[in-house]
Amino acid sequence: MAVAKTAKKISDIYSVHPGVQMVHDWVDRLKAKTGRTLEEWVRLVKKDGPKSEALRRDWLRKEHGFGTNAAWWLAEWTKGKGTEDSDPELYLKAAAEYVETMYSGNKAGLRPIHDELIRMAQKLGKDVRICPCKTIVPLYRNQVFAEIKPSTKTRIDFGFAFGDMKARGRLVDTGGFAKKDRITHRIPITNLDEIDGEVWKWLREAYDRDGKQTLRGSVNKASG
Repeated sequence: MAVAKTAKKISDIYSVHPGVQMVHDWVDRLKAKTGRTLEEWVRLVKKDGPKSEALRRDWLRKEHGFGTNAAWWLAEWTKGKGTEDSDPELYLKAAAEYVETMYSGNKAGLRPIHDELIRMAQKLGKDVRICPCKTIVPLYRNQVFAEIKPSTKTRIDFGFAFGDMKARGRLVDTGGFAKKDRITHRIPITNLDEIDGEVWKWLREAYDRDGKQTLRGSVNKASG
């Protein structure tokens, strides 16, 4: 896969975020679906569309039938924003910058905790993908199974996808299940000594659960 090769070339830590690949594929199909390439849409919007980004979003939805997400992204693109959201190579460069910015200033002291959690996640298996966003670092296997979030200048919240499981031990229920969020539990971590066997146990559990959920889905499709 071309994206994987690009990822290896630029970084041996980060992988292309699934959302970036999805937008990349959408751009590739744009001509066939709408009759115009991305570049042609950008020219049209700049020539005939409203000036503001918000009005361009509405115009693309109402006049040209784009969905909300597509209209939002295309309106941003016409303003020169979000280019990394469709280009795997640009995303990987931006990903490293996201992490550097995330741990700059008064959160710089959290970087060793972040790096240790990344090292721990990499030990789970070669199928772990680390896909930074601007404020969080999601960990993927098939779906997001964990998340690193520098919530305050003194604390990282290490989140997990545990569904409706009752919180126990050091796990804190985030209320995410009720809100239909993927991350439902977290462990607050303020220093390296708190990254212990219990943290590893829950990380492994989240990783294994994601693998089992995908396996069950595959079995159901095959037998359906």
